[in-house]
Amino acid sequence: MPAVSKGDGMRGLAVFISDIRNCKSKEAEIKRINKELANIRSKFKGDKALDGYSKKKYVCKLLFIFLLGHDIDFGHMEAVNLLSSNKYTEKQIGYLFISVLVNSNSELIRLINNAIKNDLSSRNPTFMCLALHCIANVGSREMAEAFASEIPRILVAGDTMDSVKQSAALCLLRLYKTSPDLVLMGEWTSRVVHLLNDQHMGVVTAAISLITCLSQKNPDEFKTCVSLAVSRLSRIVSSASTDLQDYTYYFVPAPWLSCKLLRLLQCYPPPEDGAVKGRLVECLETILNKAQEPPKSKKVQHSNAKNAILFEAISLIIHYDSEPNLLVRACNQLGQFLQHRETNLRYLALESMCTLASSEFSHEAVKTHIETVINALKTERDVSVRQRAADLLYAMCDRSNAKQIVAEMLSYLETADYSIREEMVLKVAILAEKYAVDYSWYVDTILNLIRIAGDYVSEEVWYRVIQIVINRDDVQGYAAKTVFEALQAPACHENMVKVGGYILGEFGNLIAGDPRSSPLVQFNLLHSKFHLCSVPTRALLLSAYIKFINLFPETKTTIQEVLRCDSQIRNSDVELQQRAVEYLKLSSIASTDVLATVLEEMPPFPERESSILAKLKKKKGPGAVSVTDLEDNKREGGELNGGGERGPDTTAMASSNASTPSPSADLLGIRSGPPVGTAPTSVGSLLVDVFSEAGPAAPSAAVNDDGFLSSAPPSEDPAPPMSEADELLNKFVCKNNGVLFENQLLQIGIKSEYRQNLGRMYLFYGNKTSVQFASFTTTVSCPGELQSHILSFLSSRIHVDQHDVIPFKIEIVSVTLTALSCKCLMLQRFCK
Repeated sequence: MPAVSKGDGMRGLAVFISDIRNCKSKEAEIKRINKELANIRSKFKGDKALDGYSKKKYVCKLLFIFLLGHDIDFGHMEAVNLLSSNKYTEKQIGYLFISVLVNSNSELIRLINNAIKNDLSSRNPTFMCLALHCIANVGSREMAEAFASEIPRILVAGDTMDSVKQSAALCLLRLYKTSPDLVLMGEWTSRVVHLLNDQHMGVVTAAISLITCLSQKNPDEFKTCVSLAVSRLSRIVSSASTDLQDYTYYFVPAPWLSCKLLRLLQCYPPPEDGAVKGRLVECLETILNKAQEPPKSKKVQHSNAKNAILFEAISLIIHYDSEPNLLVRACNQLGQFLQHRETNLRYLALESMCTLASSEFSHEAVKTHIETVINALKTERDVSVRQRAADLLYAMCDRSNAKQIVAEMLSYLETADYSIREEMVLKVAILAEKYAVDYSWYVDTILNLIRIAGDYVSEEVWYRVIQIVINRDDVQGYAAKTVFEALQAPACHENMVKVGGYILGEFGNLIAGDPRSSPLVQFNLLHSKFHLCSVPTRALLLSAYIKFINLFPETKTTIQEVLRCDSQIRNSDVELQQRAVEYLKLSSIASTDVLATVLEEMPPFPERESSILAKLKKKKGPGAVSVTDLEDNKREGGELNGGGERGPDTTAMASSNASTPSPSADLLGIRSGPPVGTAPTSVGSLLVDVFSEAGPAAPSAAVNDDGFLSSAPPSEDPAPPMSEADELLNKFVCKNNGVLFENQLLQIGIKSEYRQNLGRMYLFYGNKTSVQFASFTTTVSCPGELQSHILSFLSSRIHVDQHDVIPFKIEIVSVTLTALSCKCLMLQRFCK
């Protein structure tokens, strides 16, 4: 950069800045700025032409005023004129003004582009760098269109100076991030990759940022960079701090370049070439060895640089997951950081070990640090470090230490921060289910979980414990006894009441032999909680009461009195009122055999993936990624039998929001069924919503985080069987809304409403594929045979004008990438 001469000092600018700083009030500052703006405007509009120095001074004042927060609506043309100056300082101020104030949609962009082209072709390295910096700062699509093909040529040209190459690489990176479709490397690919061999370390550092970004989008085109990156990394790692004096940072040679090289290698699998792989392993071992050496400086900058390289090397080792020796050494190195006085190092160590725990080679090595991690969970002051410790405990858990880890997490849950309690509850519930050998321990753990953090126990958790209890005959009696004892506590969480009402309603007879838990005692205990509960829980308790009448006939009179009282049969809530009236009538007129048939025990739930695990995977909080990876790697571990996904009381829980996708994805949102995976309706259970609108399960389709369906697995016949199609159609005998047709490609739903002789139907077409339908059209017609059948049907009951027709008026409502919606505005009959 050329030196700035003494004559370039702008005294007028210095005086103006001093005046602004000396202003005693905001009003005085505004007054001084307005005065200066008026002066600058008069100078620009004056007849006398301004020289370059004056333009530069006034443009600098405008730039300073803009940085103070005031709007600038003039002076742009003068700044563009400065670009044509041959003086560095004037051209620099012009580019600075344009980079800060000129909008990418400005009318001056074409003039600016012409000035930039002149500077790029001037071969003056200083002017070329200024032009490249301006392109990168503005980064508009117009500039990308103008210079995307020119900058790669400058980057790889043999006569381009090193400083210009650095600016060109970073400028191209900026344009690629803003307009990737316009930056096509093509013939320049191999030459850009070979910049990794450039003798100038600054060029290599800038080029590797560009290559890393390009490799993430097009890994196959740039896979030749792996061997070059390993070679360059080897030279840096094996060099002494004196070999790269200009790029040595506190006795660490080229730390930024080393980190970028290690990050680039994480874009690719382990090298297939044995020599390259051996050289890379040697580099990683050298980095681990240097981490053990005594520090060459006590400065924090030295340790930060060393640790940055170390953590990137460990990330690469974890990414490859193929070198057991390196994985164990990395784990041991991280274990030393767990008790480091620096909080950031402890955090990073816990986070990296959480990923290491998912590797079969290093899992046992991670488990040796369990006591240190538990201590961190209890004593760390920083909540983010405590959360990482909880994630690591979850990741290292297996059958050998499950009870210890669950106990520690439950103990910590009592004092845990509110921000992480929900995630902690989900993790405890998953671990208790996954590694439970003794089902009584599982029941105790979940009930204890509800007692400690009932407000954070989602419906998926208590649904799950009920499902497992129903599927395991050997734990039903213990569960009934345990929940009965839990309900005797003076302060009992509502979720505990839900679990108690359901389990005692199903299996209360198993503990009725003990006088302390006789049928009437069980009923009185549940009913003592009734007035404290919400409407959905009261509805569940009413269902439990009618179950009690079947299990314990001696309680019939007492329960009928409760159902008959005004607070029930005249309840303001229609759901509670309807249940009370119907249950009272059922208990009065039904015979014992009929009652036993209607209220028989719930059938076992089908086996499916736990909805608790699905909810934890969908959480966006910290640690969710590592948890998902861990579950994928430990899928074979001890699942409990009977993992059905249905709500125990779907009528009572109709207002709840299930977080797990249903087996049949509902694109249109017109299935208002129960929570996830509701069980098939049983004749013998009133704890299931017999009027559920959930249609039969269609072929599964995954739902991504954006709420759109990903492409479903291929099927030989995408159309549903005829019996299933008939079943979908027969639903509309008793209901107005639902899915009319569904296969792997399309979902057709209908919503309708009728008033006297008028009706309105809404048809919805949902695209279930990942691609957009082309030339999609819809037609609603009434075939002649169907129309004549309708007319003959109506004429037998009312007088119909034979000349009358059934008009359909169709209006296209909206077309999106995933759906085409048609709205049937009117289907009308005029009857006499």
